[in-house]
Amino acid sequence: MLRKTASLLAAACAAVVLAPATPAQAATTCTAFGTITLGKYYVNNNLWGQSAGSGSQCLSDTRSGATIGWNTSWTWSGQPSQVKSFTSSVLGWHWGWKTGGTELPVRLNAGRDIFTDVRYRVSGSGTMNVAYDLWLHTIPNPDWPDNPTDEVMIWTYRSGGAGPLGTFQGTVNIAGTSWDLYRGNIGWNVFSFIRRSNATSATLHMQDFLNNLISRGWMSNTKYLSSIEHGTEVFIGSGRLDVDSYTADIR
Repeated sequence: MLRKTASLLAAACAAVVLAPATPAQAATTCTAFGTITLGKYYVNNNLWGQSAGSGSQCLSDTRSGATIGWNTSWTWSGQPSQVKSFTSSVLGWHWGWKTGGTELPVRLNAGRDIFTDVRYRVSGSGTMNVAYDLWLHTIPNPDWPDNPTDEVMIWTYRSGGAGPLGTFQGTVNIAGTSWDLYRGNIGWNVFSFIRRSNATSATLHMQDFLNNLISRGWMSNTKYLSSIEHGTEVFIGSGRLDVDSYTADIR
């Protein structure tokens, strides 16, 4: 009797162990400026240019933790040269603060490694890019009314003839590949590094790009990096970006 009871208990325990886990319910938003918080990051459905056309865009999360995953799909029409959206993950400041534990802002001359790693897939057609967007301030504690002094974009992928703001300054070699550098101003300085060949993965140290600008005398090393964003600028068309894994870390 005891042996039979023990056998039944063992079978019941095995059934509990082998039962498939219920997956966490993914969050989705199709609301303009809707957000999903993923630990120290949040993903922002930033449809800042939607008035220049018509369409829609949604985002969903796929993974939370030190490494995050998310996706966004869109359909946009209208002015082909006007950005409709920059749906993106945000670490740090974006006209205010939403999450803690970001280790930002960080002063550029502090000697910190600003490490990022991403793997993603792009599908669809139209004009768009996949890019990092870095924001800088002269103060260590910017809040929502404090406009940045500098914006640094790093494009790792583009299609449909997408082009950056500003004028071409030359070609530089960073992280073992070539980038075209553009410079402009929209009330703050905008610097854009455009990878000359598309990539769907990147391991980058952001200080390499910032130090290039500092060495040219275009940026002071006493400024503060307040935000690291990564996502897609969409001009026109229909498509999807799947960010399979992404991390940004101040070391």
